[in-house]
Amino acid sequence: MCRLCDISRRHLPYPALGPAGFGAGATAMPASSPVTDGVPEACGREGQRTLIRNGIILSMDGTVGDFERGDILIEGSRIVEIAETISADDAIEIDAAGKIVMPGFIDTHHHQFETALRGQLANAILINDGLPANAQNYYETVLQSFSLVYRPEDVYINELFGALSQLDAGVTTVMDVSQIHHSPAHSDAVISALKDSGRRSVFGYFEGWGDDAQYPGDAARLREQYFSSNDQLLTMIMGGEIYLPFHEQSWKTGRDLDLPIALHVVGTFGMQPTFDGLGAGGAFGPDNIFIHMTGMSDDGWKYARDAGAHISLSVPIEMQMRHGTPPIQKAIDHGMSLSLSTDVECTMTADFFTQMRAMVTMQRMFANEKALAGEEYPALLTAREAIRAATIGGAEGLKLDRRTGSLTPGKDADIILLDAEALNVAPLNNVPGTVVTLMERSNVDSVLVAGKVRKWKGKLVGADIAHLRGELEKSRDYIFEKAGIARSLFGD
Repeated sequence: MCRLCDISRRHLPYPALGPAGFGAGATAMPASSPVTDGVPEACGREGQRTLIRNGIILSMDGTVGDFERGDILIEGSRIVEIAETISADDAIEIDAAGKIVMPGFIDTHHHQFETALRGQLANAILINDGLPANAQNYYETVLQSFSLVYRPEDVYINELFGALSQLDAGVTTVMDVSQIHHSPAHSDAVISALKDSGRRSVFGYFEGWGDDAQYPGDAARLREQYFSSNDQLLTMIMGGEIYLPFHEQSWKTGRDLDLPIALHVVGTFGMQPTFDGLGAGGAFGPDNIFIHMTGMSDDGWKYARDAGAHISLSVPIEMQMRHGTPPIQKAIDHGMSLSLSTDVECTMTADFFTQMRAMVTMQRMFANEKALAGEEYPALLTAREAIRAATIGGAEGLKLDRRTGSLTPGKDADIILLDAEALNVAPLNNVPGTVVTLMERSNVDSVLVAGKVRKWKGKLVGADIAHLRGELEKSRDYIFEKAGIARSLFGD
């Protein structure tokens, strides 16, 4: 058995992995986890009712509305009722007084395999574009150096630790875009870590490198083995990078398997001619997720809009790494489905308060500049609109909006409780404004995914973070050594 497989069994309350390795023979989710500090471990079980009481409810569903004080009734994994007052004598009660209760955040693009590289490329840009820049760039340093030495066990601990970190920050859903599929074993490791994290995850099957890489051909096996049902926390999306020579095959594979197709679209990578050609040829569809869309032509935007494609923006990363100006206003002006994503933690944090603030402040900066110059300017982005991009917008992009993204009866209970009485936000005056402009990850009090409690009163449930951190550090040391890159705590 792989050593990291055993770690998940001993240090997480999640499924044990079978002796054949990642994912093989995994047991079902145990009926309950040990009670720790009053954690309501029965929440989320089939037939069990949970009542979240006295919360400040921000539903992100216009038909449900918001409540200065309200209750949410959950049965098993699903929300069944939202009202000012609900009676349910047989329910487990969660007192949400002083808490903003809202849907969990949805990250539509995160390279989780890079967790051990956090902060390493804080000053780097995306590619070596021939312009004066830092010695390190993302493409050469991460994709063509670090990533090539990852073993399946490195993939597993990086993915698991990154997923738990985002759960702690209230991100209940992710599309993992890990370009680390160097072998089927690497792919299996990604899936096992996503499953063991206990959150809703979309497995993005992107490329890998080396003689053992089987992308895109292994997609059929992965689809059948792990994703035969859509009624599960784990779903799949096909990666279809157009800078790769076999992108036509990957797109066909994805559509043959009835999978959405996601890809990075970055003008600095010289993608515009290929992208525009595909658009003109009618290749785009509502199953496409276009990440970044920086530096693209007006025709390209029209093709994407007319096809009903979705746009995922990583605003801080796009500003930092020379992708080009984040096209927030273009997406808004074209009326496109829009979400937020964190991209790479080797350069920027993966919390969603940072993402929402960056989106709002950048859009308003450009609009305000026009206003001050006496020019016509677009409507100023609001805090609620930023929250929409961070929740239901992401669910729409990942084709999960019937399951999550808003607090709606019938949807899964992916819910976060944010402390509105904390020192950094009290007194509460405006709920959306407080979430976007004042809060940060320390305000995330509790997290539920499909009704199960994953974080409780400020602490992740069941995870031995100290031990897992030690394993991540061992993985980091191995990766740096094998890649031949020195680690300097104070280097530039």
